Amino acid sequence: MVPHKDRTQKDPELSVAGVIIGIVGCVIITASSVYTALKMGALPWPTIFTSILSLMLLRALGRSSLSEANVTQIIMSAGSMVAGGLAFTIPGIWILGLGEEVSWVQMLLVALAGTLLGLVCTALIRKRFVEESSLEYPIGVAAAQTLKASTAGGATGRKLFGSMALAGAWSIARDFFGVLPALLFNLPIPGIAFGIYNSPMLLSVGFLVGGSAMAFWFGGALLGNFGIVLGGTAAGLWDVATAQAIVSSVGMGLMMGSGLGVVFHDIAPKALRLLAKKDSQGTPGDIRRTDAGVLGLMVATVCLVVCFGLGLGPVATIVIVALGFITTIMSAQSVGQTGIDPMEIFGLIVLLAVAALGQTNQVMLFFVAAIIAIACGLGGDVMSDFKTGQILGTSPRSMWMGQALGAIIGAGVSVATLVTLVGAYGTDAFGPGQLFVSAQASVVATMVSGIPNVPAFALAIVAGIVLYCAGLPAMMLGLGVYLPLYMSLTAPLGALVKLVYDKVCKDKPDHEDTGVVVASGLLGGESIVGVVIALLSVLM
Repeated sequence: MVPHKDRTQKDPELSVAGVIIGIVGCVIITASSVYTALKMGALPWPTIFTSILSLMLLRALGRSSLSEANVTQIIMSAGSMVAGGLAFTIPGIWILGLGEEVSWVQMLLVALAGTLLGLVCTALIRKRFVEESSLEYPIGVAAAQTLKASTAGGATGRKLFGSMALAGAWSIARDFFGVLPALLFNLPIPGIAFGIYNSPMLLSVGFLVGGSAMAFWFGGALLGNFGIVLGGTAAGLWDVATAQAIVSSVGMGLMMGSGLGVVFHDIAPKALRLLAKKDSQGTPGDIRRTDAGVLGLMVATVCLVVCFGLGLGPVATIVIVALGFITTIMSAQSVGQTGIDPMEIFGLIVLLAVAALGQTNQVMLFFVAAIIAIACGLGGDVMSDFKTGQILGTSPRSMWMGQALGAIIGAGVSVATLVTLVGAYGTDAFGPGQLFVSAQASVVATMVSGIPNVPAFALAIVAGIVLYCAGLPAMMLGLGVYLPLYMSLTAPLGALVKLVYDKVCKDKPDHEDTGVVVASGLLGGESIVGVVIALLSVLM
């Protein structure tokens, strides 16, 4: 699946117009994804948003190919996976106060190493996990249906850009002019950040996720804040500081247990069987023999970057590359079955393996986690884009080329955005209770520096595995326990809005598409404005 085109044939799926639109969109989506991941502690899927936007812009130019829109949206969205991998790991360096030990060059090398590793893994597993398996890839299927059903013009465009403008204006009034408060109904409760976050983006996250997942997120918030902190301190079991340590340990344990549950319950029994299958010509996947040299060169580049560019050494490099392939398979399996990609959990697994070698410092361990998280993001989440392409009949090579282009551009944009945010707000702005909550990076930082309450963490891991195997969203429960309460009170309001919206508008034939479009616009508007305000702060 490495790009190899017949120069005598024109490939309309990968057009000049689509590439230009995709690159511009990639820059914007990647930068906003970094901001969203840091601010919200989560990265909502951009696939449907970029699918609608790509088709709408291409049709404005008189082009109507769904496959062309599919490739264009892959270029747009691939960078967001790199953004997530970096945002979920690297800020942990600043949370631990190690910011002076990392440079933008090192971050760029990390981003490129993870990107190249993810591209190789995607090429190797795409056919097995998309075409020859029974994995559902719900987001990819939804994007394909959206592209088929949407006219992506007229009313759709007005809804999308209108909601983006509204959220952007709201964010400017709140963050730039200060005429709107950031928190509503803020109450001074010891150890609890009670309030409603005045954020269209967080409401949109709740609207898009919806349902039982939000209920478990809210339930986790009640357990952590009113059960452990408020209830435990009132009963005299511990003080506020101890309660907060227990809460963070339980939250991390539940999230990591959920990730391990994916590995034990869903991935391990099936991944090897999928890879063991052969096609009619006896070769794995859809890789041509002439592609082997290109893939081998990319792997060699990763090894050189990791070993010499980042100074991790040959043994650690071998472990990273080998486990990178395995965790990418895990990621593809998880996304295909659940639509969830705990990429930072897979990064933690490899981080612990490398740490066991005893040859790396703390900053290097964050680099390891980031490389794996990026590779798993590309090799797992982008599989949904390939599922969309399979339904639409898009060429796998065109999709791979789009992914490669978007991911490489996204690597540079992600690093530039992180550097900009650090320059604007400082390294102290990252971590629980700060401007950028950086929930996943905080988990990684805690694993690197030491777990606050080991017994609580161990019990939560077991609970996370059991809950996941029982079919319950332990990841969302852990997120609710870990995140500040004001975030966990706000997102469920978005889910409540969706519940009311579905009941009121259920007779309208396009009410589902309209809801997704408006929510995606609100999310994109605030995140984009957040990056712009940070840029202005640096320039000023």
